[in-house]
Order: sequence, then C-alpha cells, then structure tokens
Amino acid sequence: MLTQVGSHAAGKFAERLAPLDLSPPHAGILRAIAVNAGMSQQALSGFLHILPSRLVTLVDELQERGLIERRDSPEDRRVYALHLTTEGQGALDAIARIGREHEADLCAPLADDERDQLGALLLKIATAEGLVPGVHPGFGRMGPPKSNHGAGSSDLSRDNGKLRRTPRRGK
Repeated sequence: MLTQVGSHAAGKFAERLAPLDLSPPHAGILRAIAVNAGMSQQALSGFLHILPSRLVTLVDELQERGLIERRDSPEDRRVYALHLTTEGQGALDAIARIGREHEADLCAPLADDERDQLGALLLKIATAEGLVPGVHPGFGRMGPPKSNHGAGSSDLSRDNGKLRRTPRRGK
C-alpha cells in the first residue's frame, strides 16, 4: 500500500508541475541549490546521488530557462558555483505552493491528528532507511541522459577544468 500511495503521489506531483514546464527532478535541483547556494555541480551530484552526466543535462535545462546561473567559484576557479536567479526563486516559490496544495489534497481524508501521526511515522521510516530529508531517492536511479547526436547537438568538453558545451560537427 505504501508503494502504491507513493507512486500515485509522485505521479500527481509531476502533473501539478507540468504547467510550470518543470519535472520533479528540476524541482529537486532548484530546492537543493536554494538551500546550498554556491554549491558546485560535483557537490550537488553527490548531495542528490545523481550521475554527474545526468545532472549536467538538467542543470543546462534550468540555466537555459534562466532559473539558475553558473558563476565562477570564488574558492576554486576550475568549478562553477550554482545559484538561483530571481526567476528561479519565483519558480521555487510556485513549487512550494504546489507542494503544499498537493499534500493538503492527498491528506484531505485525514484529521489533523492523523496527518501529524502519518508524518511522524513516515519520518521514522525515512530515518531508519537512511533517507536524506529533502532529497528524493529516485535521483540515484536516474540513468544517463539520452544521447542526441543529430544536427545541432553538442558535446561536453573541459575548458580549464570547467564543463563547456561545444557544437558538434555534422557527420
């Protein structure tokens, strides 16, 4: 039953994010950057337990939308420090509102004391399983990004230790 409710809840949350043109992984990355401003992509990859190659794709998408920015790290000029933009903070605020509405709708059949009890029991299970608060365990199961080797695609290369996107030449 727990798996069934969890799967249902995850699907409904994804549906609620769709009008923002965001996926749950995007939402998780925005949240992680908000609470760890200036974190490097490598550190974010470790924090979320996501493959670095998959993270780069998601971070690129968020940057292209103007929700995050990569800045040169003041501690190490070989890496990027990730930060939310004003637009990114606005998106995160919308995600938080959606999350509250989602939780309220899912828990509508429960009385307030039952909601509190459910929260406490789920926290107990999460703690026993070693789950990190605020980090969805699904990040660790995300595979590498799908390859796109068509016209206009690009390769990731390193320039001074930083990942750079370079245009792919036609074959």
